This record gives sequence, C-alpha cells and structure tokens, in this order.
Amino acid sequence: MGVRPGPAFALALGLAGLGPLALAAGSPAERFRQANELVRGGDYPKGIALYEELAASGAESASLYWNWAQAAAARGDQGEALWALLRARELDPSDRAVLRELERLREGANLDRAEVAPEPLAGLARAARRFRLDLGALLLLVVSLGAHLGLRLWPSARGLGPAAGTALLLGLLAAAIPVAGSFARPTGAVVRRGAPLLDAASPTAEALGTLREGEVVPILEASGDYLRVEDSSGARGWALTRDVRRVTGPYR
Repeated sequence: MGVRPGPAFALALGLAGLGPLALAAGSPAERFRQANELVRGGDYPKGIALYEELAASGAESASLYWNWAQAAAARGDQGEALWALLRARELDPSDRAVLRELERLREGANLDRAEVAPEPLAGLARAARRFRLDLGALLLLVVSLGAHLGLRLWPSARGLGPAAGTALLLGLLAAAIPVAGSFARPTGAVVRRGAPLLDAASPTAEALGTLREGEVVPILEASGDYLRVEDSSGARGWALTRDVRRVTGPYR
C-alpha cells in the first residue's frame, strides 16, 4: 500500500479553502506532509511519532491512519498496523482500499474474522454511518408524514395509504440500525506481541496469560493506564493502554 499525500489530508481536515495557510509551518497539513516524507525515507519511528501527535491533537483522518498502518507494517508491528487500519475504517467505513488491506493483514496474522470483529453491533454502527441511515430514516419518515397528509386532503388517492405505511415501516427499520449499533461495547486492538493479560490494574499485578497480537477485544472497564478486556477465549483481565489501543471512540 502507498502513502496517501498531504492534499487529501488537508481536504479531510476542511483546510482546502485556506490556500497557502493550510500548509503553513506547524499546521496539521504541513506536519502530515513531514510525517509522510519521513516514512518514505524509511524513518518509521519519527514518522509514526508525528502521526501520533496529529491524532492526539484531534486531527484524525482515514488517510492519517492508512499511512500510520503502512509505517507500522514496514517495521514489523503487525498489531499496530491492524489497529491503525481499524481506526481508519471507523472514520471512513466506505474506504474499500482500507477494507482490502485490513483483510490482507488479518489473513497474514492468521486471525479469524471473529477475532477482529468481536462486537456484531459495531458492524451495524459502521453500516449506519456508511450509508447515512440516520438521514435515510428521517427522509422516509417525512415521506410517510407527507403521504398521510395527502391522504387527508385527497381521500380518493388510495395509493397514498400503502405508500405512507411502507415509508413509515422502512423509516423505522432504518432508524433501528444506528440505535442498535450505539449499544456496541467499545473495543481495542492488541498492538504488542506478547502483551500480558493481568489480574489487576496495578504495576505489581501478575500475568494471567498473554493476548494475541492484532486481536480485537471488548473493553469492559478503564482505570488509569489500564483497560479491562475480554479475549476471544472468554478470559478477562487487565491490559496496559500501550498494549491495547482503542479502536472506537476518541484516540485518547
């Protein structure tokens, strides 16, 4: 996969209309360009550090995480690469290149599909965002209301009755999908090989086992620098936030 250029990132940030100011020294677009140059030159740690700074500042985009994934994969960090692509998918569920690359890395890591998608409801939430089902539901409900109003004004227009009922039913179904998706548990991806699953959220905790690199795990609880998670075998315990990074929700 190739590095995505800075102009696309500027557009993603809504900076396209700023002209030369968008590429001013220290601006998100300029720092993104610098990070890309570092990655192209093989300086993956510094490039990733800049990507991380941008994400932490709120300047997230699918392009940023795509390039982050490329840099992580190039230095052999498959778990981090998978996590970055999962973040990109959350931001742009319709990006087919991200979906293809995510599938390729999943297969390369010998992970089952269930191990990278433990929350079916999260898939509904992505589908709702991808197809803008919230707007579709609103439009269908407006159509239903209009048809009901038309039926009152023109009782002889018999076709309006079935149309109103159909639009109402479809609108409710479309609205139900994002609502169901909102109940999905937050998830995180294991980014470090051999990451321990701990018995407590403490520096003196003992390891219960290890988490599989690249696996996506539901997050049950958070406490400081620790997340309580559940792996695909059903084992529950605590993991350091540097070992398990959030896929859904804010970067930090």
